[in-house]
Amino acid sequence: MIRTFEILASRILVVDDIESNVLLLEGMLRNAGYSSIESTMDSRTVSAMHRKAPFDLILLDLKMPLMDGFQVMREIGVEEDGFLPVLVITAEPGHKLRALREGARDFVSKPFDLAEVLMRVRNVVEVSLFRTRVKSLRQELVDALVLTPAVAPAA
Repeated sequence: MIRTFEILASRILVVDDIESNVLLLEGMLRNAGYSSIESTMDSRTVSAMHRKAPFDLILLDLKMPLMDGFQVMREIGVEEDGFLPVLVITAEPGHKLRALREGARDFVSKPFDLAEVLMRVRNVVEVSLFRTRVKSLRQELVDALVLTPAVAPAA
């Protein structure tokens, strides 16, 4: 079970080329109790930021200059288990399904319904944290099996 304090401490990146959207999303998340929020208005920096210290959730606008959200998702890359911690932001109805097909976990439509955004953020963060916990437990099990000497059956 993922506890509320873990969800609120999750690492979230807000990516939008419009400053007012960034400020709105950051403020909404902080008011809801999220404490580890970063943002960028330059979509070209997202992949490097995520590689340096992976985010539990990336709130990603799809329509941006220089590098759109679809390009960002491809650059980040879906992890080996098929997970991409992205919640896309779009005003274009046709982009929703395409974003999901390309790996996004969910989408939020513009203009924002703040209650909906918070619920979708929580859902994606919870899955992301659960997935991280499962990976960690799996690695602990593998390590334990490797370090435990084989015991010969009693004769």
